[in-house]
Order: sequence, then C-alpha cells, then structure tokens
Amino acid sequence: MVNVKKKRINTSYFVILLTFLALFSCKVNKEKVYEIEGKKININDSQPINSSIENFILPYRNHITKDLDSVLAYNPVVQEKSKGKWQTNIGNLFAETTLALSNPVFNTRENKTIDFCLLNHGGIRSIIPQGNVTSRTAFEIMPFENSVTIVGLKGSEVRTLADYFIKEKKPHPLARITIYTNADETAVTDIKVNENSIDDDKIYYVATTDYLANGGDSMNFFRDSTIKYDLDYKLRNLFIDYFKKIDTIPNITTERILIK
Repeated sequence: MVNVKKKRINTSYFVILLTFLALFSCKVNKEKVYEIEGKKININDSQPINSSIENFILPYRNHITKDLDSVLAYNPVVQEKSKGKWQTNIGNLFAETTLALSNPVFNTRENKTIDFCLLNHGGIRSIIPQGNVTSRTAFEIMPFENSVTIVGLKGSEVRTLADYFIKEKKPHPLARITIYTNADETAVTDIKVNENSIDDDKIYYVATTDYLANGGDSMNFFRDSTIKYDLDYKLRNLFIDYFKKIDTIPNITTERILIK
C-alpha cells in the first residue's frame, strides 16, 4: 500500500526550501564605495638626494653624457625651420641627408633607387645652432622614434602629393623633386623629379617617415599606397651617422618650389 499523504508532505517541504533559496539568491548586495586620494610629488632639486643611488648611477650618467657631447661635426650657420616660405636650410638638410643615407640601404636590399624625399615640417623639433654638432644635437632635432620608410607612388599620385604641398603652404623638407606653380602659387603647372617631368604611369620611390607613410599630417597619398618598404633606420641614428661622416655641415638653400 502506497502512503500518498507522506509523499505529499515531503514534496511540500521541498517546494518551501526552493522558495527560501530563491529569495536569498535575489537579495541585492550593497555596493561598497571606496575613496582614493592622490597627491603630486615633485621630483626636482629640492628633494633630498639619496647618495647611494647617485653613486650607483654616476658612472652611467658620465658615460652617456660623454657620448652625447662628443663633437661630430661643425655647423657654420644657424639651421632653422622658421625662416623660409617654401624651403628652409634645415629642411633641405633633413631631406638631402635622409635621401643620401637611405638610398644605399634601399639599393642593397631591394635593388631599387630612391627618386626623391618628402618629410614633414613639424617633425623638425629644434634648430642646429652655429658651432659644434654632437650626438645630443641629433636627439634635439629628432626626439621621436621615427624611422625611414620608402613608399612607391605612381606619377599620378605624385601629382596629388604636389597639390597637397601647394595647398598646405608649409616648408615641408623636399629633395630631388621640383614643383612649378602659376604666378600666384595656387596651382601646380609642372613637376620634375631628377630634372625629368613626371610620367603618370611610372612608379616613383619616395623616402619619408613611418609616421607620414601611415597617413600622418593628412598625407593620404602615402597611406593609400600598397608599396612600402620599412628600412628600420631611425632618422635620429641616420643624422648621427651623417654628422660622423662629414666635417662641416652644408648650408643648403636649393629652391624646390618655382614659378613657371
């Protein structure tokens, strides 16, 4: 004989237990609010000097200072980016130096030759004063980690580059390319690379920076190109190599924007 009444009682207990569990599980936990306080600690000469730390880093500091301040070359005139409508002497130096030292690397790796160079005016971060030039100078004029990238552009895209240049009206560093304009300098009338007029179907290899190659400064003609070669050669190291190779830095005043 089945005890139906006992089974019903057990089922009732089970239902009550589930109800209690559901109620407790739905209980809302109160969130805790934490307060965090911070304060600015200035690290300057007024702070106490830890002599043990100073003694530990002194040899390294002296070694770095010696390297940075070793004289590499001499600069006879001030090189700066603030003087010049379309070109500046430091901009010309940047572009010519980048092209000259990048071309052997590109030629060795890809068996190709760089046609011209375009950098950005804003990338020049300091002047080169008259006098001795050191490794520190290279860090001052190029404090960023930008490296050289070669971008392939069709001649028609080089025309877009020239239009961009005239529209921007900034002395972006140029080398081995000449842009001719109308009398009021508002439109491009001709473009020559290495003294030859542009061929719209030819691929031109342009030395620039990784920043510009990715479309920096709205240079979308670089960004949209599918032909790119990263030379893994930092501009700062390139300038240091250049300073070591020469005795006196040239004052390059070549004009790259001409009225025609």
